[in-house]
Amino acid sequence: MNSAIVIGAGFGGLALAMRLQSAGVQTTVVEARDKPGGRAYFWERDGHVFDAGPTVITDPDCLKRLWALSGSDMAADVDLVPVTPFYALDWPDGTRFDYSNDDEALFASIAALNPADVEGYKKFLAYAAGVYEEGYVKLGTKAFLKIGDMLRAAPALARYQAWRSVYSIVASFVQDEHLRQALSFHTLLVGGNPMTCSSIYALIHKLERDGGVWFAKGGTNKLIAGMVTLFERLGGTIRLDDLVEAIEVEGERARAVRTRSGWRGEADAIASNGDVLHSYSLIEGSSRGASRVHALKRKKWSPSLFVLHFGLEGTFPQIPHHMILFGPRYKGLLGDIYDKGRLAPDPALYLHHPTVTDPSMAPPGCSTFYALAPVPHMGKAKVDWAKDGEAYAETILDTIEARLIPDVRSRIRTRFHYSPLDFQHDLAAHLGSAFSLEPVLTQSAWFRTHNRDDKIANLYFVGAGTHPGAGIPGVVGSAEATANLMLEKNA
Repeated sequence: MNSAIVIGAGFGGLALAMRLQSAGVQTTVVEARDKPGGRAYFWERDGHVFDAGPTVITDPDCLKRLWALSGSDMAADVDLVPVTPFYALDWPDGTRFDYSNDDEALFASIAALNPADVEGYKKFLAYAAGVYEEGYVKLGTKAFLKIGDMLRAAPALARYQAWRSVYSIVASFVQDEHLRQALSFHTLLVGGNPMTCSSIYALIHKLERDGGVWFAKGGTNKLIAGMVTLFERLGGTIRLDDLVEAIEVEGERARAVRTRSGWRGEADAIASNGDVLHSYSLIEGSSRGASRVHALKRKKWSPSLFVLHFGLEGTFPQIPHHMILFGPRYKGLLGDIYDKGRLAPDPALYLHHPTVTDPSMAPPGCSTFYALAPVPHMGKAKVDWAKDGEAYAETILDTIEARLIPDVRSRIRTRFHYSPLDFQHDLAAHLGSAFSLEPVLTQSAWFRTHNRDDKIANLYFVGAGTHPGAGIPGVVGSAEATANLMLEKNA
């Protein structure tokens, strides 16, 4: 294999392109939007820099390895700084809990909630270390192309009761409900319901404890920019603002990519980092696309997000970089989002406050924020986001006003929101899903979209819809799995 085309310049697509280019494969990335990043897009408004997300960077080593492939140093292109605490967690009853890898402070915080839960937490962490080893270290960069691959992994997964939910596993170790929520909410960051998401995803805790939580100075967009810089330095090509309209297939081979501008690129292999259902809908010349679209429409899709971006007058050193504002309900709210398709009047929020770490992301004396609320995808909730989005933004501001910044509205310099409708329009995300296929056990590993198509021999997939799933470590891991398959063909 001498050449490749990667559709989509998100984290997964760029990580794959970097791997291929480092291996000497002439690679072209084709991106529909005017800037690279995919879900890690960004905006500049009135002097504020707003990251679309993701903003929680864990396992920096998986990123550093992308630079090391060509003997480069990530620090030359990206300035990563640690974030402490990892998260500040806040409940309506006034409870506050800071989560970090400082054992002494963490155990004291747990003991303040329930002294008996200190030992329970230590046991949970040992459990998380086990599933981290089995689910991430051993399987996180492995392509599951055959059912036998899944069967070989099954005994280890069974040993850790992978059929149980993250919440039920957490609840078996700790008694305090605040702690149960604090130790199970992470699955929401990859699109999973803590009440149904496989307990394997408890590995996120070990990932954070070992690797820390980091921030790219200047925003996540600077990490994307660094990836593009290295890719182009290695000789790769990126085409921006050129929507892919078709993947041309002849027989059992993908031959070319055709774009809105009229550009047609032929390559030895084609990979897509786009929404998996949309990617299959692009196939021309084969019935494979239609059959896979039909099958994927029957799958369970992750919820969407409503994100309110706002810039404020003033600085807020008391508000940490990452904050979770839990609502008065947990299980009930999750039921609204995942099952009932109800737009909750009492959303839980992830609040991102990057200017507490990097003041350059706002004008002097100002602050940049976003508040993110998980919401049902467009197949469950019949919401007219074009009409109702502004009202939901006000609901979010009500929460921030009541619990954090009493005069938030009078301080707003600029604001805008991003809804499921935008995910659908900008990213061709099926049903406006923010994380692709829901990470339940029956849609994981072999049951997820394969990194190489089963019928079209040189058509590959990378990103959240493939194994191991969403999140930066997940999609970067999928890029390694996909690159290994593509480069095997090159051997």
